[in-house]
Amino acid sequence: MSTTSTTRRTKQLAATAVAAALGVTALAGCGSSDGSASGAGGTKGSGSKTVTLVSHDSFNASKDVLKAFTEETGYTVKVLKSGDAGAALNQEILTKGSPRGDVFFGVDNTLLSRALDNGLFTPYEAKGSDRVAADTQLDATKHRVTPIDTGDICINYDKKYFADRKLAPPTTFDDLAKPAYRNLLVTENAATSSPGLGFLLGTVATYGENGYQDYWKKLKSNGVKVVDGWEQAYNEEFSGSAGGKKAKADRPLVVSYASSPPAEVLYADPQPTEAPTGVATGTCFRQIEFAGLLNGAKNEAGGKALLDFLISKKFQEDMPLNMFVSPVTKDAKLPEIFTEFGATVDKPATVAPDTIAKNREQWVQSWSSLVVK
Repeated sequence: MSTTSTTRRTKQLAATAVAAALGVTALAGCGSSDGSASGAGGTKGSGSKTVTLVSHDSFNASKDVLKAFTEETGYTVKVLKSGDAGAALNQEILTKGSPRGDVFFGVDNTLLSRALDNGLFTPYEAKGSDRVAADTQLDATKHRVTPIDTGDICINYDKKYFADRKLAPPTTFDDLAKPAYRNLLVTENAATSSPGLGFLLGTVATYGENGYQDYWKKLKSNGVKVVDGWEQAYNEEFSGSAGGKKAKADRPLVVSYASSPPAEVLYADPQPTEAPTGVATGTCFRQIEFAGLLNGAKNEAGGKALLDFLISKKFQEDMPLNMFVSPVTKDAKLPEIFTEFGATVDKPATVAPDTIAKNREQWVQSWSSLVVK
């Protein structure tokens, strides 16, 4: 991918084919990360044979990978997709204690405190957690959530639009407020969308708590357009995406992910030798997505097995080209198309989780008053 992703997530996610996935899909399931026939709760097939994963719309995985885990553990995974990550999280908060599923995937560092403060998760340290990068483990002492992926929320641009006009694409936050880019940018609502909130936090990190509002005033005066979520922004408003071309979209700048260009290449027919979209690497905010065992889960054993699976090498290496995010485990490798066409972000903007927790609602409220109302 979420009010935040996918996505991832995504987290977002943040890719054309992923966002088009079905809302509720029955998938072959998962198992323990060591490949044994037993799930986290005991013997193969003990208890319910179905484990339900609640997620944002960008969750996706290869059928062959999921089928292999079903054969090993006896579990089948049902995926309940619930819109953007923010909307999905809000639904879980409303049903806490009587969750719609067993595991929630897609809460990110921008909204993690909201999920934890509401007591959504039962602590569980997934098998293989020692292979997960330390800087992604934001709940390392209590293990209420498990890091699954990272992604950089950045401005994407339509290369053809700027080449045709002999106009250099923007590279920094400052550039976006310049007259040359008036009426070109579409972003997601920070109150309802993971990438929208991530982009807002990127401006807070860049301009400070006392300067981000003035910056957004400049963006509003420069014609920024705000829509509810990533799919609308990227597939309907952004002229550089495959969906945007079909819809005759007129915004050549969009808040998306550093990994969106590989998606455009992968799903193009024929595949181009160069991605049609680029990334303004000076506008990026680092997103970390987590999964957790829902408090009150009906199939706790299956949920634990699912968390083990999500950080297994097999799933982590399958994930980039299905959700267009980066693995968190040290032994997982990125596919070549991902490294060739994705952007490398050396210095993404970040905000400490405790600072986000203390100020997120105020920042979003101020942003909404300035930009939306």
